[in-house]
Amino acid sequence: QVQLVESGGGLVQPGGSLRLACAASGIILSSNNMDWYRQAPGQERELVASLTSGGRTNYGTSAKGRFTISRDNAKNTLYLQMNSLKPDDTAVYYCRWLDWTTGNIYWGQGTQVTVSS
Repeated sequence: QVQLVESGGGLVQPGGSLRLACAASGIILSSNNMDWYRQAPGQERELVASLTSGGRTNYGTSAKGRFTISRDNAKNTLYLQMNSLKPDDTAVYYCRWLDWTTGNIYWGQGTQVTVSS
């Protein structure tokens, strides 16, 4: 059974940093493409960053130059390093896995990030 568990969210001042983690079980992250999404109140869920099994990264417009997606294969954990945070980054952040063989999408429970002074 696939489980994705996010952690690392919290309250941070503008300009600060946070590192989110997504611990995975039931899948091997290094063999799969993984994504970070976020959803702000009243808005649709949006793609923040992607990491392929081969190590290629892709970032949403809001994340470019400030966020970094990575993984620790030994810990089977996905990370999102977020720097220079802005109030507009306030959202619930989710990690996601799309199982291309079945079409099933797996989401973690999300972790709240609040950027405020």
